[in-house]
Amino acid sequence: MTDARDDRRRVCLVVPTNRECAATLTEVVAEAEYATRHFDVDVCLLVLDSSDEYEAHAKVLALAPLVWHLDEPAQREFLQRVVRGAAADRPDLLLDLLLPAGVSYGACTNRAFLIAAALGCDSVHRRDSDLYFQTYEGKKIFPIHAELSALGKAARDVVATENRLDESRADLPVAMAGASFVGDMSVDVEDIRDHEAYYDLVSLWAAPGSTEDEKRELVAESFTGSAPFDGDHWTLSVVDPMRVDMHNISFHGLQENVPLPPATDTIGSDYFLIHVADRAGLPGLLHNRHIVNFHTAERKSDAGFLAYQLRFAKFILSMYYFHFIYQRMTNASPGDIAAIVRASTWQPREPNEATAELMEQAYRRLGGRFTAVADRIGANRDALLIEARRDIEDFALLIEAWAALIAAARETPLRHD
Repeated sequence: MTDARDDRRRVCLVVPTNRECAATLTEVVAEAEYATRHFDVDVCLLVLDSSDEYEAHAKVLALAPLVWHLDEPAQREFLQRVVRGAAADRPDLLLDLLLPAGVSYGACTNRAFLIAAALGCDSVHRRDSDLYFQTYEGKKIFPIHAELSALGKAARDVVATENRLDESRADLPVAMAGASFVGDMSVDVEDIRDHEAYYDLVSLWAAPGSTEDEKRELVAESFTGSAPFDGDHWTLSVVDPMRVDMHNISFHGLQENVPLPPATDTIGSDYFLIHVADRAGLPGLLHNRHIVNFHTAERKSDAGFLAYQLRFAKFILSMYYFHFIYQRMTNASPGDIAAIVRASTWQPREPNEATAELMEQAYRRLGGRFTAVADRIGANRDALLIEARRDIEDFALLIEAWAALIAAARETPLRHD
């Protein structure tokens, strides 16, 4: 590993993983090298590795010029020092929210945000372990090219194919750049798209008060990808959250103001900042360097299938709170957001109980292996409802501590000598 130059901008390209992903890491190493060649930046490649394949991954990452490959003990040791440095209330709970025992899409990205601050990076570029990059005219299409062309610049200085941004926003820096995907659906429900119960299940994440037409449009658009790359098309705008995917996203500055929800076993918990940028009207770049998404074999196994569908169930229950938050969130002030997040937990539980009942019915109508999902939801309905609400309460606590955690991370060496 070579040292970064002190006079160059640092950016963090991160891959969180809990599975074998040597092929994906090979692709991301190539993306880091591409960025270093084409931009005046030092790319800190960060791999947060909770898998059993650490050594195999290390062999791939040995080819990268500037890499931090951290297993869970190394992550925990760093986070312990950050939490101590922040002198925040309830340090044990904060540590659990940053590195929980269960799978958490938001928590792993929050760790990346803190480590990026420790490394002096001003932007974070996230990829996932189940992707590869498109090839066009014999060349790999790396999203980081679009991201580094825009992030942090005043919006009026960004060269884009199309500009839909209001002139009143033109002097603000671009806070987010992202795209979508091609390939497998982002949520593994493709096998049931033609089933009559598909609409009943997927429409449950629609906002309260949605019309039937709005629900049908949401169901048609949900979890589907975009057209293959056929040349760059970049749109400067306030980005619609439905147009981007967390496989393929980057943030500048925003990630140091507000964290992601640390909910466990809940898909979609890592999309919150995309909605913050949208509701606050922050400039973003929507590009078309989409990644290629694929489903792993583990997800199709009986255990993997059940675990994934229950994460989808918790996503649907969590939306009762997030819709409340999104409808009231109009700026990126952490204090305001924390207050709205906490207020969302004061809603009566009965509407979400009804959602859980409808979800169980939809899964049961799907039949086959989905019957086991319905059975689990029925047997654990109260626990799932309690967990969904507690996750939001925990999120409010984390938002309130986030500024102190980021400040402490900036002063905390990544490795303790």
